Order: sequence, then C-alpha cells, then structure tokens
Amino acid sequence: MDIRQSTGRTGSCFDNAAAESFFAVLKAEIGTTVWETRAQARQDVFRWIAEHDNRERLHSTIGYITPYQARVRCHQRLDLAA
Repeated sequence: MDIRQSTGRTGSCFDNAAAESFFAVLKAEIGTTVWETRAQARQDVFRWIAEHDNRERLHSTIGYITPYQARVRCHQRLDLAA
C-alpha cells in the first residue's frame, strides 16, 4: 500500500479533519478485526459505510444529518428547480 501520513496543520489547505474523524470512527466501530483476505476486509468496510455511516451517523460537517438525508434533500431541491 502507498499510504502517507497527514502533513497538514490546523487552518491550512491540507487540513483533513473530516477524513481523520471518519477513519477514527471506522477504527473504533470495526475494532481490531483481522480478516483472512483483503476482499473480506473490503466487503466489511463497504458494508459499514453503506449501512451505518451513510444512514445512521450524524455528520457535523453537513449540519448534523446523515449523508443519506443530505442526498435526499439535494435531489428534492434539484427536482423542484427542474
């Protein structure tokens, strides 16, 4: 894997607090699971994103609603504009 550590400072254009928060919650909720294959790990992470993160967890960066609710609101506004 070619992963690099964050180099940003608070207030800089490299500030990635939202991404760091996402990964902190992911690690806390999936825990120290050890998968037998990369495919199993990928499947569990994507399932967690689809089921929990997108439909249950409130995100402060989008007004304390779920990403699913944000998408629905966006599509409703687009339908009204059309």
